[in-house]
Amino acid sequence: MSGSPRPEAAAVRPYQFPAVHRHRLGNGLRVVVAPMQRLPLVTAMALVDAGAVEDPVGAEGLAALTARTLDEGSGSLDGAALTELFESLGTAFEASADWDSSVARITVMPQHLDSAFARFAEVLRAPSFPDRDVARRRDERLDDLAQALAEPRGLADMRFVGFLYEPTARFAHPAGGDRRSVSLLDRDGVRSFHATRYRPAVTTLVFVGDITPEDALRLAESRFGDWQGAPAAPTAAAADAVRRGRRSVLVAKPGAPQSELRIGHRGVPRGHPDYLAIVVMNAILGGLFSSRINLNLRERNAFTYGASSGFDWRRAAGPFVVSTAVQSDVTDRAVQEVLRELDAIRESPPTANELSLATDYLAGVFPIRYETTAAVAGAIGGAIVYGLPDNWFETYRDRVQAVTAADVHAAARAVIDPGQLLVLAVGDADAVSKPLESIEHGALKVVMATDDPTETGTA
Repeated sequence: MSGSPRPEAAAVRPYQFPAVHRHRLGNGLRVVVAPMQRLPLVTAMALVDAGAVEDPVGAEGLAALTARTLDEGSGSLDGAALTELFESLGTAFEASADWDSSVARITVMPQHLDSAFARFAEVLRAPSFPDRDVARRRDERLDDLAQALAEPRGLADMRFVGFLYEPTARFAHPAGGDRRSVSLLDRDGVRSFHATRYRPAVTTLVFVGDITPEDALRLAESRFGDWQGAPAAPTAAAADAVRRGRRSVLVAKPGAPQSELRIGHRGVPRGHPDYLAIVVMNAILGGLFSSRINLNLRERNAFTYGASSGFDWRRAAGPFVVSTAVQSDVTDRAVQEVLRELDAIRESPPTANELSLATDYLAGVFPIRYETTAAVAGAIGGAIVYGLPDNWFETYRDRVQAVTAADVHAAARAVIDPGQLLVLAVGDADAVSKPLESIEHGALKVVMATDDPTETGTA
């Protein structure tokens, strides 16, 4: 990197996050409306408290399969007819499940909202889940898994969480399920999950765009006001129980010319009180192109085309992980440099230049992230899931820019624990096992690509 001073950041441009109006129907369903009239569009989103953490043990992937199969039929229409109908109204029905919720969404022009929302409500409340389409979507997931496990990046991602969390923890398995659990999913399970988890008291309707709060509430009442049923109790099993201590795992990939590296440990829940300081700290560490880890591995040592770090934010503690891919002959040196950067961020506060670069970037990109109705709806959905205060978005940029170097240093010392780091490499065992052993980051365990720790229970 050149030693020239970086240009001064421009003044943060004004941006006002849309005002949010909140209501609750008599059946407990929440309605949140954010008028945003600058575009002739409305996003209607249903957020259901039915994420992957609610998957029954042994049926991991059920929440995701249920969400993906919602639009395969309802009433007298099959999946193809539903797709055609939504397209005729200028929209598409989208549904998915993440760790903490399931989400369905349409974005439509205001003149088509009534018609599209009527069908949207029918699909959400009374999907038909045809047996052959459930099986087709399940098989698609199995194909995706096979493809991911065949390439080093996907294999590293799955094996990292498998070796990080206890085999019984939900987070040890992918949100969409693994080969063993997905192969057992069927229509009965999908119907049961929908019947017990999709209920008004755990659902929030979010409207964003060219719509008034009064019209949104009228729509919600007309299509969801008579929806009844109590939800099942939340799953009580711990999702984020981890294996403890410093450990190193090499997943053997014979002949691999490079090593996929994952280095990290359990992170912290999204509701952590020092969330913003942690976000700024991670931006400095590995969240930006100009971050310490990327500059070290890419610019200074030419080990890689890119390296990054990140916290996977969930209600419970998702993983914190540094990710990169390096040539086999520098695998050990790259691991050492990452460990060195993790120690360094804990040892002293960041420089003023590092801090301002991170906070200016986070404050500057904020308006860009929320230019569309769908993006604003997604942000509001996240705030609901994680219980953020009503003024979270209004005050976000001021609070980011108020983060100090001392805040960042304290966050690093609190949430990065060198004594709990798991180092996982996917690479050629003949080329990298001895160099990795020389690092002495715990005893090196060498496994085959087919060894799934969530099935064998091996640490």
